[in-house]
Amino acid sequence: MSTANASPTGRSNQPMIVTKKALPRRTFLRGMGVTVALPLLDAMVPALSAMTPATNPVRRFGFVYIPMGMNPAPWIPKAEGKISELSPSLASLMPVMDQVTVITNTELKMANSAGNHATANSSFLTATLAKRTEGNDYVLATSIDQVIAKQIGRDTQIPSLELGTDLIAMVGNCDNGYACVYQNNLSWSSPTNPLPTEADPRIVFERLFGDGGSAKDRQTELRKNRSILDWVTEDMARLQRKLGSGDRTKVTEYIDSVREVERRIQKAEQQAGEAVLPDLDRPASVPAAWEDHVKLMFDLQILALQADITRVTTFQMARETSTRTYPQIGVPEPHHPTSHHSNDPEKLAKLAKINAYHVSLFAYFLNKLKATPDGDGTLLDHSTYMIGSGLGNPSLHNHTNLPCVVVGGHKGGRHIKYAEPVTLANVHLTLLEKAGIHQQGFSNSTGRIEELL
Repeated sequence: MSTANASPTGRSNQPMIVTKKALPRRTFLRGMGVTVALPLLDAMVPALSAMTPATNPVRRFGFVYIPMGMNPAPWIPKAEGKISELSPSLASLMPVMDQVTVITNTELKMANSAGNHATANSSFLTATLAKRTEGNDYVLATSIDQVIAKQIGRDTQIPSLELGTDLIAMVGNCDNGYACVYQNNLSWSSPTNPLPTEADPRIVFERLFGDGGSAKDRQTELRKNRSILDWVTEDMARLQRKLGSGDRTKVTEYIDSVREVERRIQKAEQQAGEAVLPDLDRPASVPAAWEDHVKLMFDLQILALQADITRVTTFQMARETSTRTYPQIGVPEPHHPTSHHSNDPEKLAKLAKINAYHVSLFAYFLNKLKATPDGDGTLLDHSTYMIGSGLGNPSLHNHTNLPCVVVGGHKGGRHIKYAEPVTLANVHLTLLEKAGIHQQGFSNSTGRIEELL
C-alpha cells in the first residue's frame, strides 16, 4: 500500500469524506398539535466546518423596562471608565461584570416637553415624542426592537416576543391626555401599529410550542394531556438514537427545562383554581407571587432564544404608575407614590430598594443566559440586552439622567459617564450597528458609542 499521503502517525492526510448529512438547524420534535424546537446541537454543524473558518454566531437582542426611574446615588457607580465594582443598586450584576456597561447621563429630549409616564414608556425604544391624543389616532415611531426584528427575525418562527407582567385593559386617557396605548406597549412595528404585550405565561408557552388548530382547541388538548412533551415522546426517542452522547445530554437538559417551565405554569393554574378570592382581571396561569411571574417570563425567553424560536425580545417588567407593593424587600407602600419622593430620605431609600430588586431579577436572567451553552460560547456571549427606564427623577417626571445598562456581547466592566446629557438614541443607533443594521441615524441620534461595538 502506498504511504505517500500518510502522516507520521500513519493516518491519511487526505480530506475526510463526510457521508452522514448533518441535522438541519431548524429541527423540531413533532407531535399531534405541537412542535418543540431544539437548541443548537453538534449534529447540526457539518463535520467539515471544523476545517473552515467559524461562521458568525446568531445574535440576539432584548430590552427590559423598569418603571419610574431611579435613585441616582445608589445606582451610579462612583468610578468612571474601566471599573472593578458596581454600585449598590447594580451589585447583583457582579457575576457578569465583564459584560456590563453602565451608561450615565442619557436623556430622552424628545419626551421632555411632556414630562409624564406615558411618554417615558413610549419613548424608551423609539426616542420619539408620541402624538398627544386620547383616541385611536395615535402616532409614535417604529421602535428599535422592531427595526432589529425585521432584519434578524426573518429566519425565525417568531420575529419578536413582547412580554410583560401587567395585564391592562384600559383604553382612552391614561396619563395627561395621552392614550393608554402609549403606556401599555413598548414595541411599535410602525408609527401607527403598537404590538400588544403578553403577560400570561400559558399563552406565551403555547405560542412557542403549540402548532395546529385554533387557540381554544390547543388549550383544551394541552390541558387535557397535561404536557406538550407527552405528544413528542416518540419523535424524541427516534432523534436521540441518531445523536452523540453530548447532543443527547443537551436535548435532555433542554427538554427538562421545557418541562419545568410547564410544571410551574400548571402549578400556578392549580393554585389560582384553589384560590378563595378569584382575581377576575388575571388569567389563571399567572403565578400569585410577582417575583415568580417575572422569573417565569424570563425563563420563557431563555427557552425561545435557546431554540432560536425568536432572536428579539422586549419585557416590560412593570408598568409606569404601578401601585405594586414590595413588602418582601421592606417596601409595603405602592411603588408610584414612593417614587414621588420629594427628596425625602426614607422614600429615596425605598426607591433604591425597588431599583436593586428589579435589577436582581434581571441578574437572575443573565446568570441563566451565562449558564446556557450556545455554539462556541453561551447565550450571554451571543446576546445583547439593555435594561433601563424612560424616567430619570420620578419625583420631577423628567427624562434626563436615565438609568441605562447594556449587558452581553461586548467587553464590559465599564461606566460611561457623559459630562453633558446625550440622547438615548445614540445607544439605539449603536445596538442597530451591532445587529448589522447600518443606519445613518435613529431619531435624534448624534453618533454611536464605540465602547459598545
